[in-house]
Amino acid sequence: MEHPLDNPAWNASVTGNHNLAEGTDTVKCFLPDVSPFAGMIQNTPENFAALYDIVQPKRTIAVFSPGDYEIPQPWKVVNPMKCLQMIYENPIPAAIDDIAFTPLTDEHIPAMLALTKLTNPGPFFNRTIDFGNYFGIFIGDELVAMAGRRLQPLPYMEVSAVCNHPDHLGKGYASRLIMHQVRLIKETGGIPFLHVLQSNINAIKVYQKLGFETRKAMNICAIAKI
Repeated sequence: MEHPLDNPAWNASVTGNHNLAEGTDTVKCFLPDVSPFAGMIQNTPENFAALYDIVQPKRTIAVFSPGDYEIPQPWKVVNPMKCLQMIYENPIPAAIDDIAFTPLTDEHIPAMLALTKLTNPGPFFNRTIDFGNYFGIFIGDELVAMAGRRLQPLPYMEVSAVCNHPDHLGKGYASRLIMHQVRLIKETGGIPFLHVLQSNINAIKVYQKLGFETRKAMNICAIAKI
C-alpha cells in the first residue's frame, strides 16, 4: 500500500486540505492564489492529460514524485527539483516560553509576502495563509521570522514557509518557530514533516539537529500549461 507521503499533494487534497483544492476524482489542483501544487491519484499519462484540461492557461503548477518519470507533452518543464522529505517521529518537544509567537492573520499578509519575497522559502501567494497555523516573531512592528503549515495528508502535516529576515539571523528564531509548529502538530495527534532541497545542506543539518530524519528523496517538478 502506498504511503500517504509518497503522494503528498494528492492525499492532502482529499483529506486535510480538501477545502483548498478543486478538480476531479483523479486529479486536483490547489486554488491558484493559495498554492501551485497539484496532485494525481496516480502519475499516469492519462492523468497528466486530465490535469492539463483543468489547469488555467499560462499557469505553472508543481507535482510530486518519489521517483523519476517523464513529463508528457504538452506540459512544459520549468524547474525540476531534487528534495528530501524529512519526518519528525520523536516525542512532543517542550514548550518554548522565552519568545512570543504571534498568530498571523489577514492583516499580516503584506508583511508575510514581503518576508517570503526577501527570503524565498518556497511559493507563497496572497492566500497561502489559508493553509492556516502561521506564526511569526516580531521585533517592534517588523515581522522578522515566521513558519506555518502547508500540505496536510492526514495524519501528516507539513511544516512550511520557514523564513528568517537576514538582519536577524543567528538568533534561533527559525528553529524556535519550527519546534513550536512541531509541538502544536504533535499535540493534535499529527506527524510533522517537511521538504528541503537536497542542495540546502545547512538547512538539512538544522532539521536533523531538531530531530527530523530523512524519510525519502522526492522529486518536485514545476510544469507550465502553454
